[in-house]
Amino acid sequence: MSDETAITNIEDATSGKNPWLSAGAVMLTIFMVVLDSSIANVALPHIAGSFSATRDESTWVLTSYLVANGVIIPSTAWFSTLMGRKNFLLLATLMFTVASAMCGMATSMTMLIIARVIQGIGGGAIMPIAQAVMMEEFKPEDRGVAMSVFGFGVIFAPIIGPTLGGWITDTYSWHWIFLINIPFGIISLWLIKKFIEDPPYARKGKVKTVDYWGFIFLIIWLFVLQVILDNGQKCDWFGARWVRWSATLVGVTFIAFIVRELMTKEPIVDLKVFKDKNFAIGTVLHFVIGAVLYSTLAILPLFLQQLMGYTATLSGLAISPRGFGSLIGLITCAILANRVDQRWVIAAGLFILAISNVMFGTLNLQISMSNIIVPNVICGAAFSIVMIPLMTVAFVTLKNNQMTNATGVFNLAKSVGGAIGTSAVNTMVSRMSQVHQTHLIRNLTYSHPGFTEKINALQSGIAMMSGQALSSTKANVMAYKQLVQQSTLMAYMDCFKIFALLLVVLIPLIFLFKKVKYKKSKPPKIEEPLPARS
Repeated sequence: MSDETAITNIEDATSGKNPWLSAGAVMLTIFMVVLDSSIANVALPHIAGSFSATRDESTWVLTSYLVANGVIIPSTAWFSTLMGRKNFLLLATLMFTVASAMCGMATSMTMLIIARVIQGIGGGAIMPIAQAVMMEEFKPEDRGVAMSVFGFGVIFAPIIGPTLGGWITDTYSWHWIFLINIPFGIISLWLIKKFIEDPPYARKGKVKTVDYWGFIFLIIWLFVLQVILDNGQKCDWFGARWVRWSATLVGVTFIAFIVRELMTKEPIVDLKVFKDKNFAIGTVLHFVIGAVLYSTLAILPLFLQQLMGYTATLSGLAISPRGFGSLIGLITCAILANRVDQRWVIAAGLFILAISNVMFGTLNLQISMSNIIVPNVICGAAFSIVMIPLMTVAFVTLKNNQMTNATGVFNLAKSVGGAIGTSAVNTMVSRMSQVHQTHLIRNLTYSHPGFTEKINALQSGIAMMSGQALSSTKANVMAYKQLVQQSTLMAYMDCFKIFALLLVVLIPLIFLFKKVKYKKSKPPKIEEPLPARS
């Protein structure tokens, strides 16, 4: 079948009820879960201070959640078969809500980390089930609009998370970033119970064997990978022996996991879904785009606070317009759904996203806040324009009974991509700033007239304010601080430019997707009764 072959998915929605009732039931839950994945980031210093913990110890608040999240996401389909999908969704939502209460009432770092693990298990199961419900309830020709609504929670929530978390932490305390989940969790449980129904293939079924080995391999490679990503930079990555051994363990267990899942009859993660071309390409793109999304969200606040001198609140206000851009992108996707070839929409979104990163890559230390807001709005719109049709195209050729498993694998790719991207960009900033510092320091010699003029001016200013004593030393220290500031700025700008180049390179991959055309369901033909014989 050629790339231009039209594909018709003849499966309709699973029931005759209004699909927006089911959509509303899962959307509140999704927004709550995705928001919680980023809202705790800005509160880490406060959490560490509350329990007299170091910054490294406090990062386990994030790591424990991500590891538990990553383990449960791809195994959601297996647990849904074991318990029934609706029952598993109710259990996951209950776990997330109870764990949120435990986090808010934690009296020690150990208790908080345990609660975050439970919260991660619940949150990890909610995402793929909710996405599967959204894909199944709507007919193929209506899924573009449905994914636009779904994207509101997936894309908008992590953008406003740091801003909202910072405001709650500064205004009240970090405990409330978890406690606010309780009323929303209770409402979500009621909505799910009332409006979600399992189709026949998603109801409780018989699981003949338990894939213990697959589950163990999955836990090991995800957990060890996260430990490497959290601690690799400060240990010089592969310069440390434990990193080399740990990376070997990750590689071995990852390969063992793949082999196990392909060989066993009832795998905990069905990897055969990668036989579908659209899904395989979409998952690769989701991995890379997830890395770019979380990387930019990680380094932009650091740039604003470390180099521009913004407070946490100001940096949040500068970044938050990205959410407004996301809404623009969501509306655009809803309008273009079924009107334009979605491959061209994704390609256009990637190109616009690359432009926004180029704009970030040309910033300097004399900019105003508007120079941050404009590319943020463009970036937010571009992410929506990319992600919504990508989710639609990646799943449109799959059968409904593959959705739960496929959404689990799809979201795992984004999570792993985000973790790797965040760690990689921190390393890039650190290493590139050292490289730029090495090149720039060549100009800090007294044989360079510009440097001599700068030092004399600084020394004269310092002498006028605090006397001649140590004025020369202080002037050199100030010059070196400016050097470090400039080299760090150049490193940040390099990262944004690399992201832009990576996004442009991805564009040709879009056209490997099979072109999708929908055939709308025809109403049943009503035969008129034959006239009665006289």
